[in-house]
Amino acid sequence: MNRTALFADPLCREHLVGRQHPERPERFDAVMRDLQFAGLLERTTPLNARSATLDELELCHTRGYLRTAQHDIEAGYHFLSTGDTEVTPNSWAIALLGAGGVLNAVDAVAGGEARNAFCVVRPPGHHATPNRGMGFCIVNNIAIGARYAQRKHGIERVLILDWDVHHGNGTQDIFYTDPTVFFFSTHQWPLYPGTGRADETGAGEGTGFTMNFPFPAGSGREEIVGAVKQSLIPARKQFRPNLVMISAGFDSRIGDLLGDFTLTDTDFIDLTRAAMTIADEYANGRVVSVLEGGYELSGLGSATAAHVEALVKG
Repeated sequence: MNRTALFADPLCREHLVGRQHPERPERFDAVMRDLQFAGLLERTTPLNARSATLDELELCHTRGYLRTAQHDIEAGYHFLSTGDTEVTPNSWAIALLGAGGVLNAVDAVAGGEARNAFCVVRPPGHHATPNRGMGFCIVNNIAIGARYAQRKHGIERVLILDWDVHHGNGTQDIFYTDPTVFFFSTHQWPLYPGTGRADETGAGEGTGFTMNFPFPAGSGREEIVGAVKQSLIPARKQFRPNLVMISAGFDSRIGDLLGDFTLTDTDFIDLTRAAMTIADEYANGRVVSVLEGGYELSGLGSATAAHVEALVKG
């Protein structure tokens, strides 16, 4: 198998078809178009699709929430009753498919079939808490992947780097007291969902295993790449992750519709390389990246292509 695996099932496109919404199906099209244009579809190995099981979703979500979400969607609700996530009647099946794709990526990377992987999933996941879907998210794809890696593959320590312009409150909530998952987030402040203060550093045994870097509108390379180099790179020496995962939100790119950061495609390359350097040191190069936000289509496509190119080149 090639060094980089790619999960990109066309069914992920079908969530919210027919709706006027920032998290629209054309996001999938934009990503795939630019990956193809850059020749990256031929340089990556496609991953099969499967649906995550209820037991796998329960690694991070309560059964009560999952039943509520499934009911709301299949009953034809326009929004989850737990929050502000807009849905269509096929959204439950697609959410399970996206989560399952991430689990297949974890299997490929943890099993040595690929060195790293990128997952083109919709809907995104990092706002989904154990008992609530919110912020365009139904289930927390990356959190489920991290816990699955630990439970199935015996991976002890997982680092999650989240560079989405919005704070990954759901991921933080799931691992806030857990010293085996290090959550590192750069995000715009103030901005939805209003979490991610610098003093939110974990609780109990997880104290010190959450690091938040809230930056004002207009921030860019100096702040975000700087935080990774000045804080995450030193922290990795103490944590020594066995797997690196990325919540790859490209709404932190300049010109996005929902954020005011100024990162460029070159910056995403450097962020990717930083994550890969950490993985090379402690995790046998194992990186699993999962698409989160990114709402200006041309910028989303070009930034994603730059990110995947960096994964492929190693």
